Amino acid sequence: MYGFGYGMYFDRTYILILIGVVITLIASGKMNSTFRKYSRVRSVSGMTGAQAASRILEYSGIYDVRVEHVSGNLTDHYDPKSKVLRLSDATYGSTSVAAIGVAAHECGHAVQHNKGYMPLKLRSAFVPVANIGSNASWVFIILGVIMGMNQTLIYTGIFLFSFAVLFQLITLPVEFNASNRALRILASSNMMQETEVRQTRKVLTAAALTYVAAAASAILSLLRLVLLFSGNDRD
Repeated sequence: MYGFGYGMYFDRTYILILIGVVITLIASGKMNSTFRKYSRVRSVSGMTGAQAASRILEYSGIYDVRVEHVSGNLTDHYDPKSKVLRLSDATYGSTSVAAIGVAAHECGHAVQHNKGYMPLKLRSAFVPVANIGSNASWVFIILGVIMGMNQTLIYTGIFLFSFAVLFQLITLPVEFNASNRALRILASSNMMQETEVRQTRKVLTAAALTYVAAAASAILSLLRLVLLFSGNDRD
């Protein structure tokens, strides 16, 4: 009897999903608590996140990227297509160490784009493939189950899902590199004191862990699918 929602069979592979959920919750909790802590620490310079971003871009010789406000909490991102750096409510007008750190990280992506950083190019090119793989994979898997555990459909779905996992892995060096660039600029430009740079490193490290957790969770989900349906194939 199959463990994909049929009968009374207990699917032991669910433990992999639970592990992924726990890892994600821990990383998210660490990020939120660290950001809250240093969002209460005002930077010595008194610059807002938006002002810091503009200064970092100018320091890096980038003059064609706009800094805009976007609603939401920690919805900060850099849009390489329109060359716009969007900072959230918690970052744009805040003078905290955390806000400047997040703004600097997004500037790190703008610097990557400006310098033609290959992993960023690869991630950008991989976005549509990952989206298709993530959405279509479950269609194939569910159809395969409905059609009497059709292995061709199921394995096609698993193969497509692997593209979403690969995207998570490609994202890791991009995010770590952006943070490293941000910290180097903050230190070399004297925008922050040494103590503040260390505090910012803690914020960005906590943020990076959320990407590591997302990648780990995706890998565990892929492993579960392989174990679950390879077992059915043997049966």
